[in-house]
Amino acid sequence: MDQIELFFAGTGGSVPTPRRGLPATLARLDGDRLLFDCGEGTQRQLIRSIGLADLDAIFLTHLHADHWLGIPGLVRTLELRGREKALDIYGPSGTVKQLAAVGIATGKTDYELHISELEAGDAIEFDGYEVEAFNVRHRGTALGYSLIEAGRPGRFDPQRAEELGITDGKEIAALVAGESVGSVEPAQVIGEPRAGRKIVISGDTAPCEMVEAAAGGADLLIHEATFASEDSARAAETMHSTARQAGEIAAAADVALLALTHISARYPVRKIIEEAEAVFESTVVPRDFDAINIPVAEKGAPVLLRPDDVETEQAAAPQFAEAAEEGSAKSEN
Repeated sequence: MDQIELFFAGTGGSVPTPRRGLPATLARLDGDRLLFDCGEGTQRQLIRSIGLADLDAIFLTHLHADHWLGIPGLVRTLELRGREKALDIYGPSGTVKQLAAVGIATGKTDYELHISELEAGDAIEFDGYEVEAFNVRHRGTALGYSLIEAGRPGRFDPQRAEELGITDGKEIAALVAGESVGSVEPAQVIGEPRAGRKIVISGDTAPCEMVEAAAGGADLLIHEATFASEDSARAAETMHSTARQAGEIAAAADVALLALTHISARYPVRKIIEEAEAVFESTVVPRDFDAINIPVAEKGAPVLLRPDDVETEQAAAPQFAEAAEEGSAKSEN
């Protein structure tokens, strides 16, 4: 797999602002497109930025309205666009009943909707990677997700192969495929297997050991930061996290990069960044329509991309300038 990129369609908390939409993160993995959460307005966020992707699956972290109310409109739009391929929707306990209640699971689309409920430890297999669910601490049943790439073979050492008399292309191919060539074993010219990339998405959660365990050694941890430390009591009451607590989780898990989301309009973004950076320096706060590219380890560290650097799904997809953020959220789900 070459491309792993996380596109941030919505980075706000429970109340949208001119600058930040409701939660939605699109994972682009070569040709696959996975959407994590689908807040109200997600389809428009995608249309006005990179284009509406041909989704393979939607993963819901929990069933608070700001994380799933974008599904009805998105499902209908895909139908109007002539979608034929089935769409898989995964979520925690209660997902089937919740979506059926708004007519999503009633079989009225021309394409099939497969709605499944997951528990901690369940893993959905894709070509070259899997998405594994884990429990988090939030009101009601809530899940986080680990996107885990399969391990990659070790690197072929051409210099060592030449020293052993291996120069023919067919012989090299055989060794790379795990076959011996004469007295030369694959282990003599191929390094140790390389771990695949890992991205962890917390969803809404209070700081907890489950996120820390899932995020261990991750290339990217996307963690909510609904509150600043001055409101830590409110964070505990509503089972959310402060920016500093997210930074502490990232530091304990030894991740390469922390991306903070579920950002409330009540705080300046600089305050949120500084709180997290005080305990974990490699922190970013993506804006809507930013992306993070995750290269393989030997090609560098994860990098935050601004809209002009993000590849569109449709050649004509327009880019929109950011509007000034106004107002403040009255409550956080």
